[in-house]
Amino acid sequence: MRIAVVIGTRPEIVKMTPVIRELEARKADFFVLHTGQHYSYEMDQAFFERLELGPARYNLRVGAGTHAGQTARMLVGIEGVLQGEEPDIVLVQGDTNTVLAGALAAVKMHIAVGHVEAGLRSYDRAMPEEINRVLADHCSDYLFAPTEGSKQTLLGEGFPEEIIHVTGNTIVDAVYQHCHLARQKSTAMQDLGLDPGEYVLVTLHRQENVDSATRFTSILEGLDLIAAEHGLPVVYPVHPRSGEMMQRFNLTPARVRLIDPLDFLDFLHLEMNARLVLTDSGGVQEETCILGVPCVTLRDNTERPETLEVGANVLAGTSPWAIAECARMMLNSGRNWPNPYGDGHAAKRIISVLMEARYE
Repeated sequence: MRIAVVIGTRPEIVKMTPVIRELEARKADFFVLHTGQHYSYEMDQAFFERLELGPARYNLRVGAGTHAGQTARMLVGIEGVLQGEEPDIVLVQGDTNTVLAGALAAVKMHIAVGHVEAGLRSYDRAMPEEINRVLADHCSDYLFAPTEGSKQTLLGEGFPEEIIHVTGNTIVDAVYQHCHLARQKSTAMQDLGLDPGEYVLVTLHRQENVDSATRFTSILEGLDLIAAEHGLPVVYPVHPRSGEMMQRFNLTPARVRLIDPLDFLDFLHLEMNARLVLTDSGGVQEETCILGVPCVTLRDNTERPETLEVGANVLAGTSPWAIAECARMMLNSGRNWPNPYGDGHAAKRIISVLMEARYE
C-alpha cells in the first residue's frame, strides 16, 4: 500500500508528525505532499527542521489567495502529483483548504481518502473550516474520529459505522512526543524574559475574528483589560494574516506584547508554562486541555466541546467584558481535569487500520 500524506499548514504538520513517524517506523511506502498553504519560513520550513522531520517530497508553494483561488491551485497541483505517484490512499487532517483540496482531488481520481480528525462540528457554516471538514468527511473512505462523541456525530449524519474508527487525537501523540524537545531546544521564555506561570499567552488568527475590524478591536480591548486587571504580561505571537489586518485597521493594543510568530517548539514551551491561554484556534484548545493550562476561547462556538465538558476551556465570544470575566474565572479555576483526547497512540491506531485494510 502506497500512502500519500497531504499537509499544508502549521497545525497539520504538527498533528501529522506522529503519523509520519509511525509510517517511518513501519518502513511503509509513503510520501509527503505539502501544498504550501502556510508559506513563510516561520510557519512552514522551521517546523520541519525543529521537529526533526525530513523535507516533504513535494511542495506546491501555493501561498495565500481567495478560498476559491487557493483551493483551485491546490487541486491542480495535487492531481498532478497523484497521477505520477499513484497512491492507494490519501491521508488528510483537519479542516483547512488543503484538506478539502486533497480529499476532493483524490476522490475524483478514485483514490481512497482517510480523514484524520473526522466528525468535528461547530454547526456554524459562516466558518470556512466547517465547510471544509464536512465535505472532507463526505469524500472519505476512512473516518478517523478522535473521540466517541465525534463518532456519534458521524453516525447521526448517516455515515456507516464500519468506516468510522475512534483512534484518539494525534495532537496527544504530538504533545507527548514534543514536550521534551521543547524543554531541550526552546529558549523562548528566556529570550522574552518570562517566568513560568506569570504570563498570559494569546493566539488569534481566525478569519471571522481578524477580518472584522469590529471583532478584532473588541478582542484586543478585552486583552488590554486582562493585562490591566491582573498585572500579567499578555504575549501575542502575531500570525502573518493577523498582522496584515492589524495594519489595515490601524490597531495597536495598549498593553498587549506583540511578538513575531513562533515555531511549534517555542510556542509549545510558552504554552505549557503559561498561566492562561486565550485563543481562537481549535488545536490550541486541545493542546491546553492536554497540558493542564486553562483556556479561554475567543469564539461563539467550538468544534471541541470535550474541552468545555471537562472544565479546561470556556467560550467568551468577542465582547471585551466577557473576555475579561472569562479570564478571571479561568485564572481562578483548577487544572485537574481529565484528558478526553486519548492516550497518545492515535497514530499507531490509524496506521494499523490502513495496514489491516491492505489484506482485506
